[in-house]
Amino acid sequence: MHWTWLRFADLGVDNLYDALALRCRVFVLEQGPYLDPDGLDRSSWHLLGRDDAGTLQAYLRVVDPGAKFAEPSLGRVITSPEVRGTGVGRELVALGVACCEAAWPGQDMRISAQEHLERFYGEFGFARVGEPYLEDDIPHLEMWRPAR
Repeated sequence: MHWTWLRFADLGVDNLYDALALRCRVFVLEQGPYLDPDGLDRSSWHLLGRDDAGTLQAYLRVVDPGAKFAEPSLGRVITSPEVRGTGVGRELVALGVACCEAAWPGQDMRISAQEHLERFYGEFGFARVGEPYLEDDIPHLEMWRPAR
């Protein structure tokens, strides 16, 4: 995978289009209708993973502290169906955490994770905070990761 870490203003139309298309493919078509553009993309870093052919296969955004939570927040974590089960998702989250730590050293992180992924995010140091809740009709958990 070839990884690119960009602010929204630096994405360019092709990266933005590819990111929104992948997000729509998974979050809207696979998981059910909801409004993906939520106003947070502009105040975020974006991590894009492309294969050797240049196809976007993995993506996440890191929302700036204070925009969604007090802490920086990983979100819109996604891999294409074609690379699921290959370790690309783990690589994506590990890189996202590392990029977040580099951008905001010494800060905790917070995420809103789909409940069935609690163990997955736990592997990266995130721990459940509070009770499950519905977000877009999918059970979610707030999870927190202390600064390291």
